[in-house]
Amino acid sequence: MSEKKQLVEPRTLKGFQDYLPEDAIARKRVIRTIEGVFEKYGFLPLETPALEYLDVLSGTGGDEVNQELFRLESPEGEEISLRFDLTVPFARLLAQYPDKLKVPVRRYAIGPVWRADKPGPGRFRQFTQFDADIAGTDSVAADGEIIAIMVEIMQTLRAPSYRVLINNRKLIDALLEDCGIHEEASQKHVLRVVDKLDKVGLDNIRLELGPGRVDDSGDPIPGVQLDGDTIGKILDFVAVKGTSRADIVANLGQLLPDTDLSRRALDEMRELAEVLEGLGVDEDHACFDPSLARGLDYYTGPVFETIIPKAKEFGSVMGGGRYNGLVGRFLDREIPATGTSVGLDRLMAALTKLKVIEPSKTTVQVLVVSLGEIPKAETLRLASELRAAGIRTEAYFGKKMRMKDQLSHADRHEIPVAVILGEDEYARGEVSVKDLLGGKAGKEHIEKRDEYRKAGKDAQVTVKRNEMVANVKRILAGHESAQAR
Repeated sequence: MSEKKQLVEPRTLKGFQDYLPEDAIARKRVIRTIEGVFEKYGFLPLETPALEYLDVLSGTGGDEVNQELFRLESPEGEEISLRFDLTVPFARLLAQYPDKLKVPVRRYAIGPVWRADKPGPGRFRQFTQFDADIAGTDSVAADGEIIAIMVEIMQTLRAPSYRVLINNRKLIDALLEDCGIHEEASQKHVLRVVDKLDKVGLDNIRLELGPGRVDDSGDPIPGVQLDGDTIGKILDFVAVKGTSRADIVANLGQLLPDTDLSRRALDEMRELAEVLEGLGVDEDHACFDPSLARGLDYYTGPVFETIIPKAKEFGSVMGGGRYNGLVGRFLDREIPATGTSVGLDRLMAALTKLKVIEPSKTTVQVLVVSLGEIPKAETLRLASELRAAGIRTEAYFGKKMRMKDQLSHADRHEIPVAVILGEDEYARGEVSVKDLLGGKAGKEHIEKRDEYRKAGKDAQVTVKRNEMVANVKRILAGHESAQAR
């Protein structure tokens, strides 16, 4: 008696996720859309390995990211790590291939990144980022184009009520200088507190900038220990509003001290406002927001992020800024750069929740159905004719070959058209073309049996073999036109 086979339990690693066709098809569609926008602006694809030497990655993303690195060891015993973003590898490439990557460089990249943090709702240890960067120019026009790309991606995806928020590290530096906050640790603490404004509210921010507070769970949150006047200056700054980008800059100018740093920061934001106007980026979808503080300890100039107010629980779906110092880790000189990163998983989750993206069960447009004693080669010949015409086609070869079973397969996967080849059609040199989606839609509100059967017949026509492709294309074009409406 043979021993019972030991089966391995199929399971997914904690913090990771699988994408079945229904989700993967929608992701691919969004990826192609974003790639199209990047290439429209002259960005070129660039790829780097998933693994980097540990010293390349460590020290670039702050203490939190350093703790989240997936540290490994190469077969040669070298310290390596899975990449935590796509920006640091790009900085390495700029330093490593100066002759091949002549600045200015426009690149885009897509790929998985890894962070060993605690998994939770919407938080994974592997997730996909989609980056676009311009390196080799200090011009604010480059920052403006990155913002324009962020807006166009959201417009092309038909995202509702999105906003690109824009701030500038130099403005924050001018404020902190005026407040007498020079120590780096204190500056970072202030930025982390301000970044929580939307989550905890103004009153709690005031406490955290001062003596600290106790959160809802009873845990103490240490404060920055600033005095009342300094807290007032910071809160007045982050609360600045205006009727336009230029108006907000003017209002900020009334609050900031008249110093070289303040003047440079305000001039840069005025120029950015002019650039965005020249690019046709409207005020409703791209606005200056002095309260934006995320990532400001990393960036050196303009910083931006995209939010969808109707899906706030997913946080920022896109973000970036100017990072002029990163390449200087690898070279004895700096290469200025600016860019944005799309959080594909967050973006997909937000747009799916808002029903902007609907899951797709298949990419197949036509199912070839054969009945009776039809040679398999003939079924494949039909499929080949359709594929040669650019029509995505599946030939059915399941175990159950009844008409009902084959059409159930098409229905289950929402395949819109069936080409049916029976013995009689084969003998006459004909095929039947059935509009499966149109036939289903035409029957939805019919109650009488005779009318129901007639509607089903109207959705199916028998044509000569040489007319098959034209009839299929006509039906598919009708569905595309209906979807566009």
